Amino acid sequence: MAGAAFETIAGLEVLLRNAIDTALANHVDEQGRGIPWFLCRPPANQLIGEAVEVVRNRLIPQSRDTRHQIVAGLSFGFWSGMLGPKYEDLWRTALRLAFPGSSGARKQVAAEVEAVRKFRNRLAHHDSMLNVDIPFEMRRVTRVADFLGPDPGAWLRQTDRTADVYATRPSSPADTVVVPAKDAWPFYEENFAYICQSGRWFRPVDRFAFYADQEVKAEVPRVTHRRDNVRWNPHEQARLADSEDRNDRKIAALISVTLTAGWTEGTYQVFLLTRPGDPEHRTLPRPVAHRTSGRGSAFVQRQRYVSLHGLETSDSTSAVVPTEP
Repeated sequence: MAGAAFETIAGLEVLLRNAIDTALANHVDEQGRGIPWFLCRPPANQLIGEAVEVVRNRLIPQSRDTRHQIVAGLSFGFWSGMLGPKYEDLWRTALRLAFPGSSGARKQVAAEVEAVRKFRNRLAHHDSMLNVDIPFEMRRVTRVADFLGPDPGAWLRQTDRTADVYATRPSSPADTVVVPAKDAWPFYEENFAYICQSGRWFRPVDRFAFYADQEVKAEVPRVTHRRDNVRWNPHEQARLADSEDRNDRKIAALISVTLTAGWTEGTYQVFLLTRPGDPEHRTLPRPVAHRTSGRGSAFVQRQRYVSLHGLETSDSTSAVVPTEP
């Protein structure tokens, strides 16, 4: 799975660096001046100069320190860093042109590219993928490709083999995530959603369950939509509210409700969930009680994965089929 995902991300990395490289070359009129953009000040600065120098020193002994080899030698982290806040002015004048399929907002593009970088590093360092929602992360990879234009996105989807590999993964009974829900449970009852910090990792799951008041609540909604790095501010609320996409409008309503309640602006991760009465919704025969007490004895501290079948057939958490937290 890691090998298949890394292949696709490698393709995205080439597309990303080439798009940024082209935008900056055009910005400085590189062809007319005869000087690579990364040697022009501006846009180059000390950080860019130091990164280029490291690559050049590696290539010089091989007599390979050409312009294109230098660009190819710069890391994914370098290109992700070019989208940071210190390059806001450069974004407005040049870098945004590398992402014609995006909304034009630097923060949106930067957040998605940075999330791909973190996923790439997990793959590169042979980290476990068992607790990672691979389809969700790969949709983010192709979404960044779509930012670069319709052709890059279409090509990456055509060459991506992660879906085929993922289909052969052994099935796991742990299809439901149980979250601590002192505040999340009443929020779900009012809004039929779960909101948490951006970048939080979840295994691939179909459903959410809520642990509060020493019990797993009877309502077990299905996840209908998941979105990470949602900008939480009035401007984004207004933009999403005008969208033709139903999920956009639902998220806009959540932003409005939470900001009115005093939530801090920033970025969040959102799960839209079913409500009772929906054909995909499940209601347990009764809440699942947790009868162990004492410090540190809560059934779930951060999140815990269980099977819907285990919840449906148990009257206490001790009888739920155990899975790793």
